[in-house]
Amino acid sequence: MNILLLLIPAALVLGAVGLAAFFWALSSGQFEDLEGAAARILKDDDKPKGSD
Repeated sequence: MNILLLLIPAALVLGAVGLAAFFWALSSGQFEDLEGAAARILKDDDKPKGSD
């Protein structure tokens, strides 16, 4: 039972850190352009060899 005195506050602290990181990412604009990243990965910017 004594381990709960350590694990419960540790879980609450880790949850608060995760929530703070999420809100930081939200306020810094990390989730603004979700479609742009999906389109960029499909775009083929590489030129074929021999077409210099």
